[in-house]
Amino acid sequence: MTMTVGDFLLQRLDEWRVGRIYGYPGDGINGFLAAMRRQDRIRFVQTRHEELAAFMACAHAKYTGEVGVCMATSGPGAIHLLNGLYDAKLDHQPVVAIVGQQKRASLGASYQQEVDLVTLFKDVAGAFVQMATTAGQIRHLVDRAMRTARSERSVCCIIVPADLQDEEAVATPPREHGNVLSGIGSLSFAEVPPPAALRQAADILNGGKRVAILAGAGAHGAADELVEVAELLGAGIAKALLGKMAVPDELPFVTGSIGIIGTRASFDMMNECDTLLMVGSSFPYSEFLPEEDQARGVQIDIDPKMVSLRYPMEANLIGDARATLRALIPLLERKTDRGWRERIGGKVRDSWRELERKAMLETPELNPQRAFWELSQRLPEDAILAGDSGSTTAWYALDIRARARMMGSLSGGLATMGSAMPYAFAAKMAHPGRLVVALVGDGAMQMNGMNCLITIARHWQEWSDARLIVLVLNNRDLNFVTWEQRGMAGEPKFEASQQLPDVAYADYARLLGLDGVRVERPEEIGPALDAAFSATKPFVLDIVSEANIPPLPPHITRSQAKQYYEAIEKGEPEADAVRRALAQQGLTEQ
Repeated sequence: MTMTVGDFLLQRLDEWRVGRIYGYPGDGINGFLAAMRRQDRIRFVQTRHEELAAFMACAHAKYTGEVGVCMATSGPGAIHLLNGLYDAKLDHQPVVAIVGQQKRASLGASYQQEVDLVTLFKDVAGAFVQMATTAGQIRHLVDRAMRTARSERSVCCIIVPADLQDEEAVATPPREHGNVLSGIGSLSFAEVPPPAALRQAADILNGGKRVAILAGAGAHGAADELVEVAELLGAGIAKALLGKMAVPDELPFVTGSIGIIGTRASFDMMNECDTLLMVGSSFPYSEFLPEEDQARGVQIDIDPKMVSLRYPMEANLIGDARATLRALIPLLERKTDRGWRERIGGKVRDSWRELERKAMLETPELNPQRAFWELSQRLPEDAILAGDSGSTTAWYALDIRARARMMGSLSGGLATMGSAMPYAFAAKMAHPGRLVVALVGDGAMQMNGMNCLITIARHWQEWSDARLIVLVLNNRDLNFVTWEQRGMAGEPKFEASQQLPDVAYADYARLLGLDGVRVERPEEIGPALDAAFSATKPFVLDIVSEANIPPLPPHITRSQAKQYYEAIEKGEPEADAVRRALAQQGLTEQ
């Protein structure tokens, strides 16, 4: 049989070692789907929605370090990809989207489902987006998209009209003017900055008496080097949200998360340090970094565009985090005065004690922090976590103790709801022998998590370890935004926008052939978690939890506290519960 463009595109992706494509069918990609049926090297994983496919491609990149690939039809299918692709773009993940288009002859005729896809994807896939018009382009479009996605850690998009997919492939374009003969090849990077730059950075770090380190997503894989640098400099290590798993929380000088959902230890360290080393992070909130002119700064990042973007750094090192730290270590001097380190250790111990105290507070309904705290005690060393956006993000950041071999991620830059479930599924497809835990709010679960649970029900029997635990905080409230209304705007909860239906998530899981349990009292948490960890199939924990626990920043100013009480005065519908919750956090009305 003659090889079609669809056949050749898949063959070329296979040569780039793509093993899985997440997508949803449509007539705009029928040629690709027919080609998919004719081969057995790349697997097509049907999702319930194209947005989920894009999330899964992003998660595949995060949990494997490989390029994630998703596929959708023209028009509506292509549009559905955008949220998941923006998630990948803002978290700098390599993803390639393959999208169908109407037949070439109909373009420009306002044809059904005709959308200007190049323009549509120009922002999210700005690193490389191109529509093929002839068979001879496919080779170099695939090669360039894959290479660009890898090298720039970006989203790329290839658009192929439906009629072109069935044309005869041109695997080797003629060697003549106007044709391009691209190759696959391996990628190598200039990983280490020049000696003079390393020397400058070392001098700054050696001169500091109170050094703070901030590790982000780019620091993953450099844990040993980060720890050695911290030991030499007597420094503490704070972590941006995407860098939560970069170093273990079990180390006494790791202060934990930073920012609005950060620890007091991280907040104090940043406010008291005289030197800042930022590694692989684009943490955006300047109010949680040292004041300008307070600290000398050194930044390590592989992307030159990201340095001195969040803090005015004195030395910027462009390179891979691990390789750059390795080159820097011989130039660093061990600090003999460990007073700063001891102060950090004391703050870390205080932070963990305070978090445990908050987790054990009695609340009218089950305290969600306790569910996360008890979950953390049971997580195995190699667990993979997938977080969502909302109040679950706060408890993931604060109450889960990262350990050496754990993996975990969520939507960082975009902070979109709905990422945890597709992330968890993609993690399980990539690592079928490891326990995966999705941490989801009821808003995100209703948004698309329940759809994703259908896909989990379809595939779980393929996994060597069938356990995928879904912890749903069922508080019938879009909780994080509710507290933002109160604390940022001084406005009472707007019930029409914030209230959610009470759904029986565990019952729904059992309806799909999975397992689960509804948890309504604190004493039920432990047995429910034990049941989930010993289950032989995916398990949903429906945690009926208290909504009125504010996910507070590590410090509250008088003006911020005032906002909460202004919301009460304006007619907060849950005023008594809010007063009680604020009092438990030590925020009494002035």
